[in-house]
Amino acid sequence: MQRIVVLISGRGSNLEAIVRQSVAEDWPGRVVAVISHKADASGLAWAAGQGICTAVVDHRAHASREQFDEALAEAIDAHRPDWVVLAGFMRILGDGFVQRYAGRLLNIHPSLLPAFPGLHTHRRALEAGCAVAGATVHFVTPTLDHGPIVAQAVVPVRAGDTPESLAARVLAAEHRLYPLALRWAVQGRLRIDGQRVLQLDGAPRHLFCEEA
Repeated sequence: MQRIVVLISGRGSNLEAIVRQSVAEDWPGRVVAVISHKADASGLAWAAGQGICTAVVDHRAHASREQFDEALAEAIDAHRPDWVVLAGFMRILGDGFVQRYAGRLLNIHPSLLPAFPGLHTHRRALEAGCAVAGATVHFVTPTLDHGPIVAQAVVPVRAGDTPESLAARVLAAEHRLYPLALRWAVQGRLRIDGQRVLQLDGAPRHLFCEEA
């Protein structure tokens, strides 16, 4: 059984989607721990209610990012993870941390990468006049929001959209996309080939979420 550790900063809606789908679809993997840098992250209480181990590694208690990264890695490694999953984890992680989990560290970003890395993705998509927006699951590399793409979900941009309305539509798509991509990972159906990710049984690596 593959062991998954999830890092969150807030309510953990993607965490919930992952946990529910892992049980419903009987994955060969389970979320064994949820860790946050914020003690008041509401996703911690939800995880504890599901019987999942939780921990807090407060970044403010460490004098440098390197010290925080090391403390976070120690908390993660206590659970012997096969996969480390960033689900709304709003801290930039150092190169050493990323290299430590290379090839087994996943993130979801609320844009169709390589478009709009970083923050304010929905506002930037609207300002650019995009006809579609979406989300991307990717392997994490030292370059922010630049790792090999596992899968993407596409949603329409509608007349009158605001950053908030578009964000809600993209988030609904994320709740479908992230469990799908992580299921492939724990089933051993992904292989990194340079900057590309191969889905070994040829399944489409995209979702079109017209109803989102």
